[in-house]
Amino acid sequence: MPDQFECDAAMTTFHHIGELSKCISLGALVALTSSLLGGDTPFQAAAKPCRIEVVEKDTGWPVPMVELRTLHNVRFVSDNAGLIAFDLPELMGREVWFEIVGHGYEVPKDGFGYRGVRLLPEPGKTLRVIVERKIIAKRLGRLTGAGRFSESEKLGESGAEENLGILGCDSVQNAVYKGVLYWAWGDTTLSHYPLGIFHMTSATTRVKPLASFEPPVKLKFDYFIDAKGAPRAVARMPGSGPTWVTAYASLPDKTGTERLVGSYAKIKPPLEAYQWGLCVWNDQKLEFVPHKIIWSKSESTPERPPVPDGHPVFFKDSAGKEWVLFGNPLPALRCPATFEAWENPTTWEPLEPQSTLVSAIDGKPVKPHSGSVAWNSWRKRWVTIFTEAFGKPSAFGEVWYAEADSPTGPWGKAVKVLSHENYTFYNPRIHPEMTPSDSPILLFEGTHSKEFADRPPPTPRYDYNQILYRLDLDDPALKGAQQH
Repeated sequence: MPDQFECDAAMTTFHHIGELSKCISLGALVALTSSLLGGDTPFQAAAKPCRIEVVEKDTGWPVPMVELRTLHNVRFVSDNAGLIAFDLPELMGREVWFEIVGHGYEVPKDGFGYRGVRLLPEPGKTLRVIVERKIIAKRLGRLTGAGRFSESEKLGESGAEENLGILGCDSVQNAVYKGVLYWAWGDTTLSHYPLGIFHMTSATTRVKPLASFEPPVKLKFDYFIDAKGAPRAVARMPGSGPTWVTAYASLPDKTGTERLVGSYAKIKPPLEAYQWGLCVWNDQKLEFVPHKIIWSKSESTPERPPVPDGHPVFFKDSAGKEWVLFGNPLPALRCPATFEAWENPTTWEPLEPQSTLVSAIDGKPVKPHSGSVAWNSWRKRWVTIFTEAFGKPSAFGEVWYAEADSPTGPWGKAVKVLSHENYTFYNPRIHPEMTPSDSPILLFEGTHSKEFADRPPPTPRYDYNQILYRLDLDDPALKGAQQH
Protein backbone atom coordinates (compact mmCIF):
# COMPACT_ATOMS: atom_id res chain seq x y z
CA MET A 1 0.00 0.00 0.00
CA PRO A 2 1.47 3.48 -0.90
CA ASP A 3 2.30 5.88 1.97
CA GLN A 4 0.95 9.42 2.22
CA PHE A 5 3.96 10.89 0.40
CA GLU A 6 3.43 8.58 -2.61
CA CYS A 7 -0.27 9.45 -2.71
CA ASP A 8 0.45 13.18 -2.59
CA ALA A 9 3.04 12.80 -5.36
CA ALA A 10 0.58 10.90 -7.51
CA MET A 11 -2.10 13.57 -7.03
CA THR A 12 0.40 16.25 -8.00
CA THR A 13 1.38 14.30 -11.10
CA PHE A 14 -2.24 13.89 -12.26
CA HIS A 15 -2.87 17.59 -11.57
CA HIS A 16 -0.04 18.52 -13.94
CA ILE A 17 -1.29 16.02 -16.49
CA GLY A 18 -4.72 17.65 -16.32
CA GLU A 19 -3.22 21.06 -17.02
CA LEU A 20 -1.08 19.73 -19.86
CA SER A 21 -4.05 17.97 -21.44
CA LYS A 22 -5.48 21.35 -22.35
CA CYS A 23 -2.72 21.94 -24.89
CA ILE A 24 -1.47 18.54 -26.09
CA SER A 25 -2.99 15.74 -28.15
CA LEU A 26 -4.53 12.59 -26.71
CA GLY A 27 -1.74 10.44 -28.11
CA ALA A 28 0.93 12.62 -26.53
CA LEU A 29 -1.01 12.59 -23.27
CA VAL A 30 -1.11 8.77 -23.25
CA ALA A 31 2.62 8.60 -23.89
CA LEU A 32 3.36 11.20 -21.20
CA THR A 33 1.14 9.40 -18.69
CA SER A 34 2.95 6.14 -19.44
CA SER A 35 6.31 7.84 -18.89
CA LEU A 36 5.31 9.55 -15.65
CA LEU A 37 3.79 6.41 -14.18
CA GLY A 38 6.89 4.47 -15.05
CA GLY A 39 6.34 1.95 -17.78
CA ASP A 40 3.65 -0.22 -19.33
CA THR A 41 0.02 0.88 -19.25
CA PRO A 42 -3.21 -0.58 -20.63
CA PHE A 43 -3.44 2.31 -23.09
CA GLN A 44 -1.26 0.73 -25.78
CA ALA A 45 -2.64 0.98 -29.31
CA ALA A 46 -3.93 -2.28 -30.82
CA ALA A 47 -1.68 -3.82 -33.45
CA LYS A 48 -2.88 -3.95 -37.03
CA PRO A 49 -4.24 -7.34 -38.13
CA CYS A 50 -2.23 -9.54 -40.43
CA ARG A 51 -3.89 -9.63 -43.85
CA ILE A 52 -4.35 -13.19 -45.15
CA GLU A 53 -5.72 -13.64 -48.64
CA VAL A 54 -7.08 -16.97 -49.87
CA VAL A 55 -6.87 -17.44 -53.63
CA GLU A 56 -7.52 -20.26 -56.08
CA LYS A 57 -4.43 -21.74 -57.67
CA ASP A 58 -5.59 -21.82 -61.31
CA THR A 59 -7.62 -18.62 -61.62
CA GLY A 60 -6.13 -16.40 -58.93
CA TRP A 61 -9.70 -15.63 -57.82
CA PRO A 62 -10.37 -14.90 -54.15
CA VAL A 63 -12.09 -17.84 -52.43
CA PRO A 64 -14.82 -17.16 -49.86
CA MET A 65 -15.70 -19.55 -47.03
CA VAL A 66 -12.30 -21.14 -46.49
CA GLU A 67 -11.55 -21.82 -42.82
CA LEU A 68 -8.15 -21.49 -41.20
CA ARG A 69 -8.14 -23.26 -37.81
CA THR A 70 -5.35 -22.88 -35.26
CA LEU A 71 -4.14 -25.66 -33.03
CA HIS A 72 -5.95 -24.05 -30.09
CA ASN A 73 -9.25 -24.12 -31.99
CA VAL A 74 -9.60 -20.50 -33.07
CA ARG A 75 -11.32 -20.36 -36.46
CA PHE A 76 -10.97 -17.72 -39.15
CA VAL A 77 -13.13 -17.76 -42.29
CA SER A 78 -12.43 -15.86 -45.50
CA ASP A 79 -15.09 -13.32 -46.47
CA ASN A 80 -16.54 -12.69 -49.94
CA ALA A 81 -13.26 -11.03 -50.94
CA GLY A 82 -11.29 -14.07 -49.83
CA LEU A 83 -9.73 -12.10 -46.96
CA ILE A 84 -9.01 -12.87 -43.31
CA ALA A 85 -8.00 -10.29 -40.72
CA PHE A 86 -5.80 -12.34 -38.38
CA ASP A 87 -5.55 -10.58 -35.02
CA LEU A 88 -4.48 -13.06 -32.34
CA PRO A 89 -1.84 -11.27 -30.22
CA GLU A 90 -0.54 -14.53 -28.76
CA LEU A 91 0.42 -15.81 -32.22
CA MET A 92 1.78 -12.68 -33.85
CA GLY A 93 5.41 -12.97 -34.83
CA ARG A 94 5.63 -16.75 -34.51
CA GLU A 95 5.05 -19.65 -36.88
CA VAL A 96 1.44 -20.87 -36.81
CA TRP A 97 -0.07 -24.04 -38.23
CA PHE A 98 -3.51 -23.55 -39.78
CA GLU A 99 -5.74 -26.47 -40.71
CA ILE A 100 -7.54 -25.72 -43.99
CA VAL A 101 -11.24 -26.60 -44.42
CA GLY A 102 -12.68 -25.40 -47.71
CA HIS A 103 -15.57 -27.65 -48.82
CA GLY A 104 -14.06 -28.38 -52.21
CA TYR A 105 -11.04 -26.10 -51.93
CA GLU A 106 -7.96 -27.59 -50.27
CA VAL A 107 -4.19 -27.80 -49.95
CA PRO A 108 -2.19 -31.02 -50.35
CA LYS A 109 -1.75 -33.27 -47.32
CA ASP A 110 1.68 -33.37 -45.71
CA GLY A 111 3.58 -36.56 -44.86
CA PHE A 112 1.47 -37.13 -41.74
CA GLY A 113 -1.84 -36.63 -43.54
CA TYR A 114 -2.49 -33.11 -42.22
CA ARG A 115 -4.07 -30.66 -44.64
CA GLY A 116 -2.92 -27.17 -43.75
CA VAL A 117 -0.31 -24.42 -44.03
CA ARG A 118 2.35 -22.89 -41.79
CA LEU A 119 2.42 -19.08 -41.75
CA LEU A 120 4.30 -16.35 -39.89
CA PRO A 121 1.68 -13.65 -39.19
CA GLU A 122 2.90 -10.15 -38.36
CA PRO A 123 0.92 -6.91 -37.83
CA GLY A 124 0.21 -5.18 -41.13
CA LYS A 125 1.79 -7.95 -43.20
CA THR A 126 0.07 -9.63 -46.17
CA LEU A 127 0.22 -13.42 -46.50
CA ARG A 128 -1.27 -15.59 -49.22
CA VAL A 129 -2.81 -19.06 -49.00
CA ILE A 130 -3.18 -20.80 -52.35
CA VAL A 131 -5.86 -23.49 -52.51
CA GLU A 132 -6.76 -25.97 -55.23
CA ARG A 133 -10.35 -26.34 -56.39
CA LYS A 134 -11.37 -30.00 -56.31
CA ILE A 135 -15.00 -29.43 -57.25
CA ILE A 136 -16.35 -28.53 -60.70
CA ALA A 137 -18.50 -25.63 -59.50
CA LYS A 138 -16.79 -22.36 -58.57
CA ARG A 139 -17.75 -20.62 -55.34
CA LEU A 140 -18.65 -16.98 -55.97
CA GLY A 141 -19.73 -15.92 -52.49
CA ARG A 142 -22.41 -15.49 -49.89
CA LEU A 143 -25.61 -13.69 -50.93
CA THR A 144 -27.42 -13.27 -47.62
CA GLY A 145 -26.62 -12.42 -44.02
CA ALA A 146 -24.58 -9.67 -42.40
CA GLY A 147 -20.81 -9.34 -42.64
CA ARG A 148 -20.29 -10.54 -46.19
CA PHE A 149 -17.15 -8.37 -46.26
CA SER A 150 -16.49 -8.33 -42.52
CA GLU A 151 -12.81 -9.27 -42.75
CA SER A 152 -12.24 -6.66 -45.45
CA GLU A 153 -13.83 -4.03 -43.21
CA LYS A 154 -11.49 -4.97 -40.36
CA LEU A 155 -8.58 -4.39 -42.75
CA GLY A 156 -9.98 -1.06 -43.90
CA GLU A 157 -10.46 -2.31 -47.46
CA SER A 158 -14.22 -2.16 -47.86
CA GLY A 159 -16.94 0.25 -46.90
CA ALA A 160 -19.56 -0.94 -44.44
CA GLU A 161 -22.49 -2.80 -46.02
CA GLU A 162 -26.09 -1.95 -45.30
CA ASN A 163 -26.92 -3.97 -42.20
CA LEU A 164 -30.53 -4.67 -41.23
CA GLY A 165 -29.56 -7.18 -38.58
CA ILE A 166 -30.25 -10.16 -40.85
CA LEU A 167 -27.88 -12.99 -39.91
CA GLY A 168 -29.36 -15.95 -41.77
CA CYS A 169 -31.85 -16.71 -44.56
CA ASP A 170 -33.19 -20.16 -45.40
CA SER A 171 -34.20 -21.56 -48.83
CA VAL A 172 -34.77 -19.02 -51.58
CA GLN A 173 -37.71 -18.58 -53.94
CA ASN A 174 -37.49 -16.28 -56.98
CA ALA A 175 -39.78 -14.88 -59.65
CA VAL A 176 -39.49 -12.11 -62.23
CA TYR A 177 -42.55 -9.95 -61.61
CA LYS A 178 -43.29 -6.70 -63.47
CA GLY A 179 -39.71 -6.44 -64.67
CA VAL A 180 -38.15 -6.91 -61.22
CA LEU A 181 -36.57 -9.99 -59.64
CA TYR A 182 -38.39 -10.87 -56.42
CA TRP A 183 -36.63 -12.89 -53.72
CA ALA A 184 -38.26 -14.64 -50.76
CA TRP A 185 -36.65 -16.65 -47.98
CA GLY A 186 -38.02 -19.03 -45.37
CA ASP A 187 -37.12 -18.67 -41.71
CA THR A 188 -34.86 -15.64 -41.17
CA THR A 189 -32.44 -15.16 -38.26
CA LEU A 190 -32.09 -11.67 -36.78
CA SER A 191 -29.40 -10.28 -34.50
CA HIS A 192 -31.56 -9.16 -31.58
CA TYR A 193 -33.14 -12.46 -30.45
CA PRO A 194 -32.95 -16.24 -31.15
CA LEU A 195 -36.48 -16.22 -32.60
CA GLY A 196 -36.45 -14.37 -35.92
CA ILE A 197 -39.03 -14.05 -38.71
CA PHE A 198 -40.99 -17.20 -39.56
CA HIS A 199 -43.42 -15.91 -42.20
CA MET A 200 -41.02 -15.25 -45.10
CA THR A 201 -38.85 -12.20 -45.67
CA SER A 202 -38.49 -10.70 -49.11
CA ALA A 203 -36.52 -8.28 -51.26
CA THR A 204 -36.11 -7.18 -54.87
CA THR A 205 -33.21 -6.60 -57.23
CA ARG A 206 -32.70 -5.97 -60.90
CA VAL A 207 -33.30 -9.07 -63.03
CA LYS A 208 -29.58 -9.17 -63.81
CA PRO A 209 -28.15 -7.83 -60.55
CA LEU A 210 -24.51 -8.92 -60.86
CA ALA A 211 -21.88 -6.73 -62.52
CA SER A 212 -19.54 -9.71 -62.81
CA PHE A 213 -19.66 -13.48 -62.59
CA GLU A 214 -16.36 -13.58 -60.71
CA PRO A 215 -15.74 -13.11 -57.00
CA PRO A 216 -16.07 -11.00 -54.99
CA VAL A 217 -19.86 -11.04 -55.34
CA LYS A 218 -21.66 -7.86 -54.31
CA LEU A 219 -25.44 -8.00 -54.49
CA LYS A 220 -27.60 -5.29 -52.95
CA PHE A 221 -31.12 -6.26 -51.90
CA ASP A 222 -33.99 -3.81 -51.48
CA TYR A 223 -35.77 -5.44 -48.54
CA PHE A 224 -39.40 -5.03 -47.62
CA ILE A 225 -39.18 -3.26 -44.26
CA ASP A 226 -41.52 -1.99 -41.54
CA ALA A 227 -42.08 1.57 -40.32
CA LYS A 228 -38.94 1.35 -38.18
CA GLY A 229 -36.76 0.28 -41.10
CA ALA A 230 -36.46 -3.33 -39.93
CA PRO A 231 -37.05 -6.38 -42.15
CA ARG A 232 -40.59 -7.70 -41.86
CA ALA A 233 -42.66 -10.76 -42.66
CA VAL A 234 -44.47 -10.77 -46.00
CA ALA A 235 -46.62 -13.92 -45.69
CA ARG A 236 -48.58 -14.01 -42.43
CA MET A 237 -51.21 -16.60 -43.20
CA PRO A 238 -53.94 -17.41 -40.62
CA GLY A 239 -53.15 -20.17 -38.16
CA SER A 240 -50.46 -20.97 -35.64
CA GLY A 241 -46.85 -21.74 -36.53
CA PRO A 242 -44.50 -20.61 -39.30
CA THR A 243 -45.59 -19.97 -42.89
CA TRP A 244 -43.48 -21.22 -45.77
CA VAL A 245 -44.20 -20.04 -49.31
CA THR A 246 -43.08 -22.12 -52.28
CA ALA A 247 -43.87 -22.43 -56.02
CA TYR A 248 -43.22 -18.70 -56.44
CA ALA A 249 -44.38 -17.69 -59.96
CA SER A 250 -45.65 -14.76 -62.01
CA LEU A 251 -48.70 -15.69 -64.11
CA PRO A 252 -50.99 -13.65 -66.39
CA ASP A 253 -54.68 -13.45 -65.57
CA LYS A 254 -57.46 -13.25 -68.18
CA THR A 255 -56.92 -9.49 -68.55
CA GLY A 256 -53.22 -9.97 -69.20
CA THR A 257 -52.22 -8.56 -65.79
CA GLU A 258 -49.28 -10.23 -64.07
CA ARG A 259 -50.06 -11.89 -60.73
CA LEU A 260 -47.34 -13.01 -58.34
CA VAL A 261 -48.51 -16.23 -56.69
CA GLY A 262 -47.32 -18.99 -54.40
CA SER A 263 -48.36 -22.02 -52.38
CA TYR A 264 -48.08 -21.77 -48.62
CA ALA A 265 -47.73 -24.35 -45.88
CA LYS A 266 -48.53 -23.83 -42.20
CA ILE A 267 -46.04 -25.67 -40.00
CA LYS A 268 -46.23 -27.18 -36.53
CA PRO A 269 -43.52 -29.00 -34.54
CA PRO A 270 -41.55 -30.93 -35.55
CA LEU A 271 -41.63 -29.38 -39.05
CA GLU A 272 -44.99 -30.93 -39.97
CA ALA A 273 -47.30 -29.18 -42.45
CA TYR A 274 -50.89 -29.18 -41.22
CA GLN A 275 -52.37 -26.94 -43.94
CA TRP A 276 -51.65 -26.01 -47.54
CA GLY A 277 -53.14 -23.12 -49.47
CA LEU A 278 -52.65 -20.61 -52.27
CA CYS A 279 -51.60 -17.00 -51.77
CA VAL A 280 -51.33 -13.93 -54.01
CA TRP A 281 -49.08 -10.88 -53.76
CA ASN A 282 -50.93 -7.65 -52.94
CA ASP A 283 -49.23 -4.69 -54.62
CA GLN A 284 -50.80 -2.21 -52.20
CA LYS A 285 -49.90 -4.04 -48.99
CA LEU A 286 -46.62 -5.36 -50.43
CA GLU A 287 -47.23 -8.79 -48.97
CA PHE A 288 -48.87 -12.11 -49.74
CA VAL A 289 -52.52 -12.53 -48.80
CA PRO A 290 -54.42 -15.84 -48.53
CA HIS A 291 -56.32 -16.85 -51.65
CA LYS A 292 -57.62 -20.37 -51.10
CA ILE A 293 -57.13 -23.26 -48.67
CA ILE A 294 -56.36 -26.47 -50.55
CA TRP A 295 -55.98 -28.94 -47.67
CA SER A 296 -56.13 -29.11 -43.89
CA LYS A 297 -54.92 -32.21 -42.10
CA SER A 298 -57.66 -34.25 -40.41
CA GLU A 299 -58.61 -37.84 -39.72
CA SER A 300 -60.56 -37.96 -42.96
CA THR A 301 -57.81 -36.22 -45.00
CA PRO A 302 -54.50 -37.25 -43.43
CA GLU A 303 -52.45 -36.94 -46.64
CA ARG A 304 -51.82 -33.78 -48.61
CA PRO A 305 -53.06 -33.87 -52.21
CA PRO A 306 -50.78 -32.76 -55.05
CA VAL A 307 -50.19 -28.99 -54.91
CA PRO A 308 -47.81 -26.62 -56.71
CA ASP A 309 -44.55 -27.04 -54.79
CA GLY A 310 -40.88 -26.31 -55.38
CA HIS A 311 -39.52 -24.18 -58.23
CA PRO A 312 -41.58 -23.46 -61.37
CA VAL A 313 -40.46 -23.62 -64.99
CA PHE A 314 -42.41 -22.60 -68.09
CA PHE A 315 -42.74 -24.98 -71.01
CA LYS A 316 -44.47 -24.81 -74.39
CA ASP A 317 -45.52 -28.21 -75.74
CA SER A 318 -45.51 -29.37 -79.36
CA ALA A 319 -49.04 -28.02 -79.80
CA GLY A 320 -47.93 -24.57 -78.68
CA LYS A 321 -49.70 -24.70 -75.31
CA GLU A 322 -47.92 -22.92 -72.46
CA TRP A 323 -47.56 -24.82 -69.17
CA VAL A 324 -46.04 -24.08 -65.80
CA LEU A 325 -44.39 -27.07 -64.15
CA PHE A 326 -43.59 -27.31 -60.44
CA GLY A 327 -40.98 -29.57 -58.90
CA ASN A 328 -38.30 -30.00 -56.25
CA PRO A 329 -36.18 -30.83 -58.12
CA LEU A 330 -37.92 -32.61 -61.01
CA PRO A 331 -41.41 -31.58 -62.14
CA ALA A 332 -44.17 -33.31 -60.19
CA LEU A 333 -47.22 -31.21 -61.24
CA ARG A 334 -48.25 -28.99 -64.12
CA CYS A 335 -51.09 -26.68 -65.08
CA PRO A 336 -51.76 -24.22 -67.91
CA ALA A 337 -49.64 -21.10 -67.37
CA THR A 338 -52.46 -18.75 -66.39
CA PHE A 339 -53.67 -17.37 -63.09
CA GLU A 340 -57.13 -18.88 -63.55
CA ALA A 341 -55.72 -22.37 -64.15
CA TRP A 342 -53.34 -22.04 -61.21
CA GLU A 343 -56.18 -21.22 -58.80
CA ASN A 344 -58.33 -24.13 -60.04
CA PRO A 345 -57.10 -27.53 -58.76
CA THR A 346 -59.13 -29.36 -61.42
CA THR A 347 -56.59 -28.14 -64.00
CA TRP A 348 -53.62 -29.54 -62.08
CA GLU A 349 -52.01 -32.60 -63.60
CA PRO A 350 -49.71 -34.70 -61.40
CA LEU A 351 -46.50 -35.90 -63.05
CA GLU A 352 -44.29 -38.83 -62.14
CA PRO A 353 -40.74 -37.51 -61.67
CA GLN A 354 -37.78 -39.77 -62.34
CA SER A 355 -36.90 -41.37 -59.01
CA THR A 356 -33.18 -41.90 -59.63
CA LEU A 357 -30.48 -40.83 -62.05
CA VAL A 358 -27.24 -42.62 -62.85
CA SER A 359 -23.75 -41.39 -62.02
CA ALA A 360 -21.67 -40.75 -65.14
CA ILE A 361 -18.57 -41.81 -63.20
CA ASP A 362 -19.41 -45.20 -61.72
CA GLY A 363 -22.95 -46.00 -62.93
CA LYS A 364 -24.37 -46.04 -59.41
CA PRO A 365 -27.90 -44.70 -58.79
CA VAL A 366 -28.23 -41.13 -57.53
CA LYS A 367 -31.47 -40.23 -55.75
CA PRO A 368 -32.50 -36.54 -55.98
CA HIS A 369 -33.55 -34.80 -52.78
CA SER A 370 -34.15 -31.13 -53.66
CA GLY A 371 -33.22 -28.70 -56.40
CA SER A 372 -34.50 -27.09 -59.58
CA VAL A 373 -34.79 -27.37 -63.35
CA ALA A 374 -34.25 -24.72 -66.05
CA TRP A 375 -34.04 -24.36 -69.80
CA ASN A 376 -30.48 -23.57 -70.87
CA SER A 377 -30.22 -21.68 -74.15
CA TRP A 378 -26.50 -22.31 -74.52
CA ARG A 379 -26.87 -26.08 -74.18
CA LYS A 380 -30.28 -26.01 -75.90
CA ARG A 381 -31.43 -28.56 -73.36
CA TRP A 382 -33.12 -28.72 -69.98
CA VAL A 383 -30.71 -28.85 -67.06
CA THR A 384 -31.08 -29.67 -63.39
CA ILE A 385 -29.04 -28.98 -60.29
CA PHE A 386 -30.01 -31.16 -57.33
CA THR A 387 -28.84 -32.27 -53.92
CA GLU A 388 -28.48 -36.01 -53.53
CA ALA A 389 -30.47 -37.80 -50.82
CA PHE A 390 -28.11 -39.58 -48.42
CA GLY A 391 -24.98 -38.95 -50.42
CA LYS A 392 -21.34 -39.31 -49.40
CA PRO A 393 -19.33 -37.81 -47.78
CA SER A 394 -22.20 -35.52 -46.71
CA ALA A 395 -25.73 -36.92 -46.45
CA PHE A 396 -27.33 -33.80 -47.95
CA GLY A 397 -24.31 -31.88 -49.19
CA GLU A 398 -23.54 -33.57 -52.52
CA VAL A 399 -24.80 -31.63 -55.55
CA TRP A 400 -25.20 -32.99 -59.09
CA TYR A 401 -25.82 -31.76 -62.63
CA ALA A 402 -27.78 -33.51 -65.41
CA GLU A 403 -29.53 -32.73 -68.71
CA ALA A 404 -32.65 -33.80 -70.63
CA ASP A 405 -34.46 -33.01 -73.87
CA SER A 406 -37.69 -32.42 -71.93
CA PRO A 407 -38.33 -30.98 -68.47
CA THR A 408 -40.12 -34.19 -67.57
CA GLY A 409 -37.18 -36.35 -68.64
CA PRO A 410 -35.86 -38.87 -69.14
CA TRP A 411 -32.80 -37.37 -67.49
CA GLY A 412 -29.35 -38.47 -68.60
CA LYS A 413 -26.32 -39.36 -66.54
CA ALA A 414 -25.39 -37.07 -63.68
CA VAL A 415 -22.04 -35.52 -62.72
CA LYS A 416 -21.26 -34.37 -59.19
CA VAL A 417 -20.31 -30.68 -59.21
CA LEU A 418 -20.18 -29.79 -55.52
CA SER A 419 -19.24 -31.66 -52.34
CA HIS A 420 -19.04 -30.78 -48.64
CA GLU A 421 -17.04 -31.97 -45.66
CA ASN A 422 -19.80 -33.06 -43.27
CA TYR A 423 -22.10 -30.16 -44.10
CA THR A 424 -25.46 -29.63 -45.81
CA PHE A 425 -26.35 -27.73 -48.98
CA TYR A 426 -30.06 -27.98 -49.67
CA ASN A 427 -32.74 -26.53 -51.96
CA PRO A 428 -30.40 -25.38 -54.76
CA ARG A 429 -31.99 -22.94 -57.17
CA ILE A 430 -30.74 -22.28 -60.73
CA HIS A 431 -30.68 -18.61 -61.82
CA PRO A 432 -31.17 -18.63 -65.61
CA GLU A 433 -32.48 -15.06 -65.50
CA MET A 434 -29.14 -13.69 -64.26
CA THR A 435 -26.94 -14.70 -67.20
CA PRO A 436 -27.03 -13.88 -70.94
CA SER A 437 -28.78 -16.47 -73.09
CA ASP A 438 -25.65 -17.06 -75.17
CA SER A 439 -23.40 -17.64 -72.15
CA PRO A 440 -22.09 -21.04 -70.99
CA ILE A 441 -22.19 -19.77 -67.40
CA LEU A 442 -24.86 -21.29 -65.14
CA LEU A 443 -25.43 -19.82 -61.68
CA PHE A 444 -27.05 -21.59 -58.75
CA GLU A 445 -27.41 -20.98 -55.03
CA GLY A 446 -28.41 -23.07 -52.04
CA THR A 447 -28.61 -23.08 -48.25
CA HIS A 448 -25.34 -23.82 -46.43
CA SER A 449 -26.40 -25.36 -43.12
CA LYS A 450 -25.13 -27.57 -40.32
CA GLU A 451 -28.59 -29.17 -40.08
CA PHE A 452 -28.86 -32.81 -41.18
CA ALA A 453 -25.07 -33.28 -40.92
CA ASP A 454 -23.13 -35.12 -38.21
CA ARG A 455 -22.88 -32.32 -35.61
CA PRO A 456 -20.30 -30.17 -37.41
CA PRO A 457 -19.28 -26.81 -35.92
CA PRO A 458 -21.35 -24.14 -37.72
CA THR A 459 -19.39 -22.06 -40.21
CA PRO A 460 -19.27 -18.54 -38.73
CA ARG A 461 -21.41 -16.06 -40.69
CA TYR A 462 -22.00 -18.55 -43.54
CA ASP A 463 -24.19 -21.07 -41.72
CA TYR A 464 -27.91 -20.88 -42.60
CA ASN A 465 -27.25 -18.58 -45.54
CA GLN A 466 -27.37 -18.67 -49.33
CA ILE A 467 -24.12 -19.39 -51.18
CA LEU A 468 -23.79 -18.67 -54.92
CA TYR A 469 -21.87 -20.97 -57.28
CA ARG A 470 -20.91 -20.82 -60.93
CA LEU A 471 -20.84 -23.76 -63.32
CA ASP A 472 -19.14 -23.39 -66.71
CA LEU A 473 -21.08 -25.62 -69.07
CA ASP A 474 -18.14 -25.79 -71.48
CA ASP A 475 -16.01 -27.44 -68.78
CA PRO A 476 -14.79 -30.84 -70.07
CA ALA A 477 -15.50 -32.27 -66.60
CA LEU A 478 -19.23 -32.11 -67.46
CA LYS A 479 -18.99 -34.17 -70.66
CA GLY A 480 -20.32 -37.24 -68.89
CA ALA A 481 -23.65 -35.45 -68.34
CA GLN A 482 -23.86 -33.94 -71.82
CA GLN A 483 -24.19 -37.05 -73.94
CA HIS A 484 -27.48 -37.25 -75.86
